[in-house]
Amino acid sequence: MIVRILSAKIRSSKITKHSFVPNEPLVQISDLNFTYDRRPILTGINMTIPRGKVVAIMGQSGCGKTTTLRLIGGQLKPSQGAVRFDGKVMHELGADGLYATRRRMGMLFQFGALFTDISVFDNVAFQMREHTDLSEEMIRDLVLLKLNAVGLRGAQNLMPAELSGGMARRVALARAIALDPLLMMYDEPFTGLDPITMGVIGQLIRKLNDALGGSSIIVTHDVQESLQIVDYVYFMADGKVVAEGTPDEIRASDKAYVHQFVWGEMDGPVPFQYPSAPYQEQIYGAGHA
Repeated sequence: MIVRILSAKIRSSKITKHSFVPNEPLVQISDLNFTYDRRPILTGINMTIPRGKVVAIMGQSGCGKTTTLRLIGGQLKPSQGAVRFDGKVMHELGADGLYATRRRMGMLFQFGALFTDISVFDNVAFQMREHTDLSEEMIRDLVLLKLNAVGLRGAQNLMPAELSGGMARRVALARAIALDPLLMMYDEPFTGLDPITMGVIGQLIRKLNDALGGSSIIVTHDVQESLQIVDYVYFMADGKVVAEGTPDEIRASDKAYVHQFVWGEMDGPVPFQYPSAPYQEQIYGAGHA
């Protein structure tokens, strides 16, 4: 129902469905290296995000997933290699070119990042007022449509401080999809959501992507929910891509790292503790036997 209404609004507004050649790359990451100061974060990353597809990037905390999104969005510049979006090398764009390119992207930030001093309605309407010449009547209809899609049309007049954590993330999602961008990037979209809302939001991500002809990148730890909606998965560890494949290939993988992560096993190559000196040595001193 939501998708049918959305399609009607797209036809009646200046926001149009994206056309594409199937499997043509929208985002191409080639031999990408990135360091903070001298500390390597990403090493030799190669990824392809085809047009019209939903792709997941998974891996343990600190492996470089969010940094990859920032490089795609042009917030960071690679130390080596390149990120191409729709054929353009992101780190070669000037300020005007980067601004214009980012208008074709949507981003759901890991912590929502709502504007705290304006209402839920105005948060979602912000990009429409900033980047389009749509009438206030059309903006109202589109804002209510986006809020309805995430189940919060009735919360339009609330302020961000009046929302729960899960509600704030749903408003942030409505804002991220406000302009029906060519590329949607979701940084942990399922965090703080109850199981029912998680399922609804997962299907919304999939259906919006299919209806609008865009592409989506999901950075997530929520393996089982993501494998139900994505077309392809990249697994990262220690700043490198260590495995990739379709959801079925990932579920059936015999690689120890992938198997441990997918099935949430305690024993495996992924350690729980951050690298450090032995615990007894640190507590009692180097000479403790």
